[in-house]
Amino acid sequence: MMTDLSAVRIPYGAYWSTPFSRWQMSFANLHSVKFAADTAKKVFAAKQFPIDRIDHAVLGMTVPQDKSFWGVPWLMSVAGAPAVTGPTISQACATSARCLATSAGEIMAGNATASLTVTCDRTSNSPVVLYPNPRGPSGAPAVENWVLDNFKEDPNARCAMVDTAENCARDWQISTAEQHDLVARRYEQYLDALANDGAFQKRYMTLPFSVPDPQFRKEAGTLIADEGIHPTTADGLAKLKPVVKGGTVTYGGQTHPADGNAGIVLTMADCAKEFSSEPNIAITLRGFGQARERLAYMPAAPVKAAKRALERAELSIDKVDAFKSHNPFIVNDLVFARETGVDPNTMNNFGCSLIYGHPQGPTGLRIIIELIEELVMKGGGIGLFHGCAAGDTAMAVVLDVRDARSSVS
Repeated sequence: MMTDLSAVRIPYGAYWSTPFSRWQMSFANLHSVKFAADTAKKVFAAKQFPIDRIDHAVLGMTVPQDKSFWGVPWLMSVAGAPAVTGPTISQACATSARCLATSAGEIMAGNATASLTVTCDRTSNSPVVLYPNPRGPSGAPAVENWVLDNFKEDPNARCAMVDTAENCARDWQISTAEQHDLVARRYEQYLDALANDGAFQKRYMTLPFSVPDPQFRKEAGTLIADEGIHPTTADGLAKLKPVVKGGTVTYGGQTHPADGNAGIVLTMADCAKEFSSEPNIAITLRGFGQARERLAYMPAAPVKAAKRALERAELSIDKVDAFKSHNPFIVNDLVFARETGVDPNTMNNFGCSLIYGHPQGPTGLRIIIELIEELVMKGGGIGLFHGCAAGDTAMAVVLDVRDARSSVS
């Protein structure tokens, strides 16, 4: 795993996210790769980025779309950079962090000077795949609903994802009431992002957001914020029953599938200013960490990944100024708090995937972008992102935001 990332920069403002739309709503019929390319093209034009300086790209996605086999070459051609290529990466909910690590590695290896990461997914109307099975009854094929079937069962652990949360809740003695108390706090934090006409989200998101039609020729509607968010109250949460009989996790304590995309540019230090909207802000990646937990304990995996990322950054957890997590279950945050001593109420300021939804590929990238903006508002500091992924795995990212005129410690 890479250690010295000091040559890599995230230019301030060289990133974006669409709002996230609950599945089967406004983005349900938009081809995710075409949508991501269309969004990137519009952002590059609006921010006047030098797209001709991009010499590498990474596409992160977990739900196949028609012709997505063609990956980055197709994406970048539609986005207006037909000479650019690179890999397509799929690592479940860790896709965004893996894409960043890949882009950073290419820059460190001297293979790129400016790498664009684009992440996208559409959980709505996902593929139904037919696998040839000549030995099946009458030769009938095996059928897989790409999203729904994989939500239901981990082929290794033979359990649903919610079961991994229940295992952690049991072992760490996390009650439904404790989960709901923190869920209510997470909703309050999300409301902070909507305050003052969505001032925080407008730091990285175009709002109102123009929703294109499926042909990407005209506007089909507008979104003023994330779509499909249910108001959360203590009384409302108290009425919910656990999803699993005898369990603790309710629908209020877990996220919902969504659609959307996000992008970010990584560069060599000496060309970051070309993309930055504020050159005096330096954003440096300090470390990546990955981990795998014991079977069927997915929400606990981020603890190990975060510790490894901090080790590679040569930092202790008490040096972290802001924490953000991909938390498909609120149990994730409570396990992390139990194991690290971090106050869970101070994590995830301005929102998290538990509240605004989980399109899978782009989820982590939006959260990392929000982490950057929170640190900028604080005047700089160290940020830690961590998130679990299918297969009882996790990835974590440590980054540093400071005045570009000072050296990175």
